[in-house]
Amino acid sequence: MFVAMRPLVLGILTASLLLGQPSYTWDQIRDRFRASNPNLQAGRIGIDEAKTQEITAFLRPNPELTTTLDQFNPFTSGPYRPLSNVFPLVSGSYLHERQHKRELRLASAKGATAIAESQFADQERNLLFSLRDAFNATLQAKAILAVTKESLAYYDKLLALSAERYRAGDIAQVDLDRLQLQRVQFESDALTAEVNLRTAKINLLNLLADRPPVDQFDVAGPFDFTPAVAPLDECRNAALEGRPDLKAALQSVDKARTDNKLAIANGSTDPTFSMDFGRNPPIPAYTGVSMSIPLRIFDRNQGEKLRSELEIRRNLHLKTAAEAQVYRDVDSAWTTLNSALRLLEPYKSSYLATAARVRETVSFAYQRGGASLLDFLGAQNDYRSIQINYLNLVGSWLSAANQLNLAVGREVIR
Repeated sequence: MFVAMRPLVLGILTASLLLGQPSYTWDQIRDRFRASNPNLQAGRIGIDEAKTQEITAFLRPNPELTTTLDQFNPFTSGPYRPLSNVFPLVSGSYLHERQHKRELRLASAKGATAIAESQFADQERNLLFSLRDAFNATLQAKAILAVTKESLAYYDKLLALSAERYRAGDIAQVDLDRLQLQRVQFESDALTAEVNLRTAKINLLNLLADRPPVDQFDVAGPFDFTPAVAPLDECRNAALEGRPDLKAALQSVDKARTDNKLAIANGSTDPTFSMDFGRNPPIPAYTGVSMSIPLRIFDRNQGEKLRSELEIRRNLHLKTAAEAQVYRDVDSAWTTLNSALRLLEPYKSSYLATAARVRETVSFAYQRGGASLLDFLGAQNDYRSIQINYLNLVGSWLSAANQLNLAVGREVIR
């Protein structure tokens, strides 16, 4: 009967430990996190700020308007006519930008926006890694609590049967006392598991930036491992295609090249065209046009040109380093995951069933006098240790799977 309870722990934990308490799946937790986490909200605002720079970058130069009234003569002799020789002038000018400066500024601003979006995606990737670790830790704490409670209930049943044997004179008082003292360990495990579960929930709620009562919060999901793992080359290729930090490094190279083109364009000369209208007595009205061209003799934007060339080289080195980091992350996570898998498989195929069978057999034999007290206590401890070790290994596998998802940049293992 008690062996049949094991799938509750090792299978899909869909029911809450507390009646009437809502349980959140991983998808629901992730959606709440994306909607409420202040760091992600600030990151989205950063993207919007970058987009406003695109507007500024593509603005045309403002034209200039100049009005002049000159040649006032307040000290005239004879009839007082101070405006008789006044010289009115209205002129307008406009700077014409050459060599596609506006277009290059816009391309550079769009490059900065793309980098900001990739950096936001990378921030979200890292935060979701921490969130998934906290979610898995909560599932692990729930599973361990279920095992400790099941072991305590099983032991209490056998303890009650042993009390009946004592009253019937089948076992000695010292044997019953030793059994009752051993119960402290099972009870301590259950209480420790309850504290660990509460702590795991608090950590998860802290990442959600949520403050509901801990007793009214619960999670549900599969706490088990998947025997199949994607090949290493497939994980590497997926990471090279999907890692947002690597994408940001590639975009930084493109932006640096655009900035270099803009620096070269800014070294060119931009003419200013002007037109004026005026009156210069005795000429009743006149108009004129002019063009001014700065002579770029000394300042040809040499420093910015050189700096932007160096920035290209710097970002190329950073891209190479980012690619190497991707390979390191994927290879390390993939190796750790497969190592955990090799440890888990014998537990699921043999150790768990063997421990349960030994516990049932020794318990049955002890109740009928066919096994010693030490054999009985050893079988109980072995069963509990095997179950806890298995759950800890599953937790390690889930942590390694989460690490692989982080290394790849998306969920290749759910």
